[in-house]
Amino acid sequence: MATTAEFRNGLCIQLNGEPWKIESFQHVKPGKGPAFVRTKIRNLNTGRLLENTFTAGVKIDIIRIENRKYQYLYSEGKDYHLMNNDDYEQIMLQKDFIENVEFLKEGENVDVLFHADKGVPLSACLPTHIILTIKHTEPGIKGNTATNTFKPATTETDAKIQVPLFINEGDKIKIDTSKGVYIERVK
Repeated sequence: MATTAEFRNGLCIQLNGEPWKIESFQHVKPGKGPAFVRTKIRNLNTGRLLENTFTAGVKIDIIRIENRKYQYLYSEGKDYHLMNNDDYEQIMLQKDFIENVEFLKEGENVDVLFHADKGVPLSACLPTHIILTIKHTEPGIKGNTATNTFKPATTETDAKIQVPLFINEGDKIKIDTSKGVYIERVK
């Protein structure tokens, strides 16, 4: 058992029989009335984001989680097959379990969160930055290298992204997977 004083971003808690992850929180001490903690929490089973308010000092059940590295092997429909990098054990996750799955390519490492007591996967996320090759985009025009305008492009994983005008087919780019935006061209 823990209290609201121990809240931090990324902490996993048990609430109403389901696992939740704290995305953000704010301690509020109004001039009148008791202090409270305003939070944004994400359900690890459904992915739903919820705003919740906890009274300061209330007891909360903390879930022990383990972060394990897995390698993406292949997909069959909505099922994604992953292999543990340590013991080569394979698991299968639904598409909904993996955040920003449109940027996932074969051989890429994925962090999988496991409920330590039950041994079941809760969620999976890609690295914050990933390098992909542009499969299709309109050709770049000479002289359009210094402008701040973007054009649509398709990556090797068929993800749609906005890139600067100087990016051409076959170029490798670095993408921020959490926001789904172009960062830079990679040599």
